[in-house]
Amino acid sequence: MRGSPVRSNDFRLMVWGRNACFTRPEMKVERVSYDIMTPSAARGMLEAILWKPAIRWKVTQIDVLKPIKWELVRRNELGAVMSPRTTGLFIEDQRQQRAGLLLRDVAYTIHAYFELTDRAGEEDTVVKFTEMFVRRAEKGQCFHRPYLGCREFAADFRPIFNGQTLPAPISASQDLGWMLYDIDFSGAQTMPRFFRASLDKGRVMIDEKEVRP
Repeated sequence: MRGSPVRSNDFRLMVWGRNACFTRPEMKVERVSYDIMTPSAARGMLEAILWKPAIRWKVTQIDVLKPIKWELVRRNELGAVMSPRTTGLFIEDQRQQRAGLLLRDVAYTIHAYFELTDRAGEEDTVVKFTEMFVRRAEKGQCFHRPYLGCREFAADFRPIFNGQTLPAPISASQDLGWMLYDIDFSGAQTMPRFFRASLDKGRVMIDEKEVRP
């Protein structure tokens, strides 16, 4: 049995960007964003900085730092994905113009921790991965550029350490309705999981919520 702790201390990461689109899965054709960042998108931000099979990130809270603002845009998208078995894809035949309801000028503070998984080896410890994450986040290192829902919306980030002042969230409170929590890959089929999100003085508490299929 592993003797060291399997849960890390809490981390806080501030992320921001010009646009964001945390797509609602019920909107199949036109992209419409949730009001704020989803937990799965926040997890993706952390995994862009540090991902290993030995750890699993858990997002506990998201602070909304800027008022929720919307932007309606039209853009060209491809209506097909090229198969590796084909010789090519003629873009003009697959180009589609679609509308998107995006978020504009966003900033969040992500609160999270990680747990060691069953794939952690004897040499894998919480201290080891904590130091790796802190070092990479401080230097701005990442496996791929973090993004805000869609890859074209790149995100900037910086860690917030203990003793540093947390950015103040907005003062708004509202019911955000059912929101995508994450995708469950543990079964034979991938299943989306949802939770009832509510903004309380700019903060969305996630770990206290019930998650449902």
